[in-house]
Amino acid sequence: MAKTSQQKSIISSALPSHVAIIMDGNGRWATRRNLSRFEGHEKGAEAARLAVEFALEKGLSYLTLYAFSSENWHRPADEISGLFGLFHQYIKSELEELCAHGVKLNFIGDMTGLDPELLTDINESVKKTAHNDKLVLTVAVGYGSRNEISEAAKKIAEQVQAGTLAIDAITPDIFAAQLSTVGLPDPELLIRTSGEKRLSNFLLWQMAYTEFIFLDKLWPDFMKEDFEDALREYTNRERRFGR
Repeated sequence: MAKTSQQKSIISSALPSHVAIIMDGNGRWATRRNLSRFEGHEKGAEAARLAVEFALEKGLSYLTLYAFSSENWHRPADEISGLFGLFHQYIKSELEELCAHGVKLNFIGDMTGLDPELLTDINESVKKTAHNDKLVLTVAVGYGSRNEISEAAKKIAEQVQAGTLAIDAITPDIFAAQLSTVGLPDPELLIRTSGEKRLSNFLLWQMAYTEFIFLDKLWPDFMKEDFEDALREYTNRERRFGR
């Protein structure tokens, strides 16, 4: 359907600064087509690339993608191996283009279980893009919000025990400074594909006032038009923050 100039102006005038996406449905997409789960992840990687391109086109400042949760480690070993192989390939093939478009890469989550070569490439990609300022692309790998919050609580407790932080001085801002997302604004918009309507242990602290949009479409079928529709719906919502 053609978009009117009024619809376009709504999109451009009140966009969120930070969009987070739960990219769900690769496996189901593949199963419905009698394809391997790896082929589903390949198609999902293409959708992720389009999402990054669209975020750049719209001038978004932050995009956070939930690529691999802490619970995903329980998946079959061959699927995990294929997924991280694809992830490794993506970093190598897309890094120069990401740099050319001013994308700053950021990673959150427990990545201690990753292949050392992949971990090295991740660290190098972060260093290489550190001064880019068009879009901060955060990729959550081995991420679990409950673990993140409990680790932050431990850091706070250690500071109190050491006498460097008074209990009465603990505030939400002090706590947030211990999270892996320190320096990032909270997401204004969360998009989740595949028809599931839950957060799945993703950014629980950070999404206290985030707007949620749940789509029935599976992630590999997520197109720029779907992203634009989600942004339009966001701009038409009234955000009151409890007031």
